[in-house]
Amino acid sequence: MLRKIPTRRCTGCGEMKEKKSLIRIVRTPEGEIMIDRTGKMNGRGAYLCDDLSCLQKARKKRSLQRSLSTDIPPEIFDELEKRWEVPQDG
Repeated sequence: MLRKIPTRRCTGCGEMKEKKSLIRIVRTPEGEIMIDRTGKMNGRGAYLCDDLSCLQKARKKRSLQRSLSTDIPPEIFDELEKRWEVPQDG
């Protein structure tokens, strides 16, 4: 029997994607905002495609803030943006 693959909606582009391919941002029960690398942390989760344009759309539309019903610290966006930074040769 085939198992159903869990899907979630990206808060940036609005597309439904496989849960495994998305980045989860979570608001913990204590109200802390964190990037959930395991996908299993307790709390309210919002998902983003692993794509810089989706992060930028979500930031512009404030969709992460709406999904998690709280403000997102700029450090979270900075940490997410680092995923796509190209190392500079020095």
